[in-house]
Amino acid sequence: MPYYRRAGDVPAKRHTQHRGPDGGLYYEELMGEEGFSSDSSLLYHRAIPSAITGSRPWELPDLATVANHPLKPRHLKLPALFEGADPAVTDAVTGRRLVLGNEDVRIGYVVAGAASPLYRNGVGDECVYVESGTARLETVFGVLDARPGDYLVIPRATTHRWVPTGDAPLRAYCIEANSHIAPPARYLSRYGQLLEHAPYCERDLRGPEGPLLAEEEHAGEAEVLVKHRGPGPGGLAGSVLTYPTHPFDVVGWDGCLYPYAFSIHDFEPLTGRVHQPPPVHQVFEGHNFVICNFVPRKVDYHPLSIPVPYYHSNVDSDEVMFYCGGDYEARKGSGIGQGSVSLHPGGHAHGPQPGAYERSIGVDFFDELAVMVDTFRPLGLGEGGTACEDQGYAWTWAGGHGPLEA
Repeated sequence: MPYYRRAGDVPAKRHTQHRGPDGGLYYEELMGEEGFSSDSSLLYHRAIPSAITGSRPWELPDLATVANHPLKPRHLKLPALFEGADPAVTDAVTGRRLVLGNEDVRIGYVVAGAASPLYRNGVGDECVYVESGTARLETVFGVLDARPGDYLVIPRATTHRWVPTGDAPLRAYCIEANSHIAPPARYLSRYGQLLEHAPYCERDLRGPEGPLLAEEEHAGEAEVLVKHRGPGPGGLAGSVLTYPTHPFDVVGWDGCLYPYAFSIHDFEPLTGRVHQPPPVHQVFEGHNFVICNFVPRKVDYHPLSIPVPYYHSNVDSDEVMFYCGGDYEARKGSGIGQGSVSLHPGGHAHGPQPGAYERSIGVDFFDELAVMVDTFRPLGLGEGGTACEDQGYAWTWAGGHGPLEA
């Protein structure tokens, strides 16, 4: 994170004695990235944070992928994954279904109405986009209220749980990295401040309210589901660790590493006289992938401009677009709608649907909302992706006639 925060009770000097009202010592934990060489925070626990009384396997949801072969663009209808399902028995951790994934990132989707177990991703950061519904994200750092349009960025190894609130279920688009997720380096000063040309700033980021202390209702042992490196698909495995006391026992913390929320509605779009390329829409980056978003905005104002994207070949990346609001002009006539995902793979030229190029001339505003993930290694389809594919999408640029062998 680009700036320092402090919450609760911390000592005046780090790595010194910090005692509670009864005179007992609190236990200091350093949570840091890249060994001791990058962002970190210090958390002060009432109990020893490394104490466990049990460990057993957790069978992860299906994380296997199949190659996008033969190569073609794809349309995945994510709402179909949970049609007929009861959200009251689905939670935002164990209920995720893998849509797309590779060695660097996994993209999942869930419709949840139940509180999740305590959970920790020990492999990488998570960026969860809230499509609709509301939730309370409870963490060892404190609480974040999740609202529609929020990104929740959760650092690796943060113990947390999702508690849906309100009457509607939580619909969440989950981006799990095998690395850290942060604002793009070009938005930051050499000291980590968001610069003037960045499309958002520190005022737009919401840190956790806390600390969050478990009291009598959480007395006794607590189980935490941990996703970690292992022998399973994608080099992952799951374990359930049992702690003698609840992990929400942090009386205070400070530092530059913590979960935070950022609303897509606070992203200030950059526009120009002619069509701007996707990097101007970037919001976050991870190792070998970027996250961009397309928000309602004034579009190109050159008198001869064509506001929808020009056709382009993804030479180095696969492009994944999650359509989460508004009216996406370039995809009209393709069958894509709210909750759809398009995959446009490297090696294939793609662009607007037939007719969109001409229709966009003279348009001065796009009312659209979409989250894009570009990956620099090819994506495979997870079980969720294969289960909700629109088989006709690839042929829509040619009039929807289907492959020749059909």
